[in-house]
Amino acid sequence: MSEHVFRLMERHQKLDRLLEDARRQRWVDPLEILKLKKLKLAIKDRIVATLRRRASEA
Repeated sequence: MSEHVFRLMERHQKLDRLLEDARRQRWVDPLEILKLKKLKLAIKDRIVATLRRRASEA
C-alpha cells in the first residue's frame, strides 16, 4: 500500500471518529454530521479511484 493511500485511510478513520463523537453529543448538529459524512465519502471515493488506477496499471 502506498503512503498516499495510507494517509487517505488515516483521514477516513479520523473522520469516522469525529462523526461518532458528533453523534454522541447531547445536542447533535445535523449540518456538522452532514459535512463529516460528505468529507468521509469524498475520501473513500479518492481511495477507491487510486486503488483502481493502480490495479489497471499493474
